[in-house]
Amino acid sequence: MEHEKEQISVAQICKVIDLLDSAMNDCLYVLDMRNDYYYISPKALTRFSVPSNAFHHVVENHAKFVYPDDIDPLQEDLRQLIAGEKDFHNMEYRWKDIKGNPVWINCRGRLVKGEDGRASYMVGCINEIGVKPKADNLSGLLGEASLQALLEEMQGEELHGFFMRLGIDGFKEINEKHGVEFGDMILQKTAKCISECLEPGQRLYRIVADEFAILDLFGGFEKQASAQYRRIRRRIDSFIEEMHYDVMYTISAGILDFQNVEHYNYPDLMRLSEFALNEAKRNGRNCDYRFRQNDYAKFIRKRELAKDLRKAVYNDYEGFEAYLQPLFANDGRLYGAEALMRFESERWGLVSPVEFIPILEETGLIIPVGKWMLHEALEICGRLRRWIPDFRISVNVSYVQVIKSDILKEIVAAVEEHGLLPENIIIEITESGLLETDNRFTRLWSKLKENGIWIALDDFGTGYSNFHYLYELRPDIIKIDRSFTAKAMENDYEYTLLSLMSGMIHKLNLKFCVEGIETREEHSRVKELFPDYSQGFYFGKPCPYSQFVGQFITNK
Repeated sequence: MEHEKEQISVAQICKVIDLLDSAMNDCLYVLDMRNDYYYISPKALTRFSVPSNAFHHVVENHAKFVYPDDIDPLQEDLRQLIAGEKDFHNMEYRWKDIKGNPVWINCRGRLVKGEDGRASYMVGCINEIGVKPKADNLSGLLGEASLQALLEEMQGEELHGFFMRLGIDGFKEINEKHGVEFGDMILQKTAKCISECLEPGQRLYRIVADEFAILDLFGGFEKQASAQYRRIRRRIDSFIEEMHYDVMYTISAGILDFQNVEHYNYPDLMRLSEFALNEAKRNGRNCDYRFRQNDYAKFIRKRELAKDLRKAVYNDYEGFEAYLQPLFANDGRLYGAEALMRFESERWGLVSPVEFIPILEETGLIIPVGKWMLHEALEICGRLRRWIPDFRISVNVSYVQVIKSDILKEIVAAVEEHGLLPENIIIEITESGLLETDNRFTRLWSKLKENGIWIALDDFGTGYSNFHYLYELRPDIIKIDRSFTAKAMENDYEYTLLSLMSGMIHKLNLKFCVEGIETREEHSRVKELFPDYSQGFYFGKPCPYSQFVGQFITNK
């Protein structure tokens, strides 16, 4: 039998390889060991950095496209074949693609010997083992690779229709609670539910993990896609009912109307659809989101701003600055200032705190930046006390700092380091932050009071306004937010409410501060409420240290 195989010449095998080249995805090859000659399917030239699809000096030339770390193991395997120690080559190793990047392949080959028993040639097949499958056997659907191939085929064409990316909400919890086999069943049934809602001509794919995609190339619009999504959701609800509610789950969808998408190539489509699906999940899950370019632009800006903030922290807080806004007592005396964080980016310029502070909190960067801000504020307070010995600095603390750092230790250490008295610093936290931090906050609250540090409850009236906090926690200062102040200035009912609030706060022996006073008229009306402290643009806007000193200290 081996002798019959040898009667097939290497030249004939090369012709067969050429014949099959366009009919298969893998690459066939023949290695003529007696003539040190190698021939591979011509398509290899478009994928790998082979010098040619036909060459001599096999070992030397293989060194040009085999990944360096894998050359020695390959040569050892070839030595064993030539020496007759084995008859079959089956090895997983790396070749370099046309850009020089490593690509994992599986190379298999059958050795053919001559009449003399020596190795004559080896014929075999090379296939990539890192590529994505074109179909998914679990769901019975085409896979992401098939979607990619179709879109690349249609590159340059103007598409009419939509792309809907669907994701099961909380699928990880289903696997954890019921097991992987049950999760696989849910994937199969979900695929079936979606399939039953397809319109003629639409294509359904399973892309990654618990996500599916519907491709409509027949002119459907996003409104139709939303209606189809609702049908899918109802069908899944019916399936859950048929399961007697053994499992409860929902599905979200991100919808791209090709009219609203600038590029149709595969990477862009996957990137934008992932954003759309994530927006649907961020909006509460079990809903759909229709892609909008301006939303995506905001998302990109937020992501890039996060990079700038991280870079600024790494570069010794470059771009951050502590601004000061004056705090006045009811008798018109300057008693302190609130330290407010500002950030200027080389790319974006001066960025609003409303924009960058939530990013600091989401990324956790608020912890190092908050610590930096604390030391900046206390250092400034020490300088200003040369003019006003009892000057106080107010510093905002994020609920993230309370939850994820030893903020109490940092505050006490900073007060001592800057040579201040505990009563020189006021720690502010918002009412919503108080509720979110719960027990952690109350522990911090009591410890700060034990250390003689003043506490202000900021933005009171904007959130839950749970009055029992005033009695139970007894903050030193209650700060009324600008939005509440503005309503009171325009509405007698709101003004009466603010007046009653002032009386109640004073009855509890707490201090009352009104924020957001912007005009002389507002100041006059607020004074009738007998606040202990006032703050707002009428008195002065937040400004850098040097400007604050010039405006409120040396030139007053």
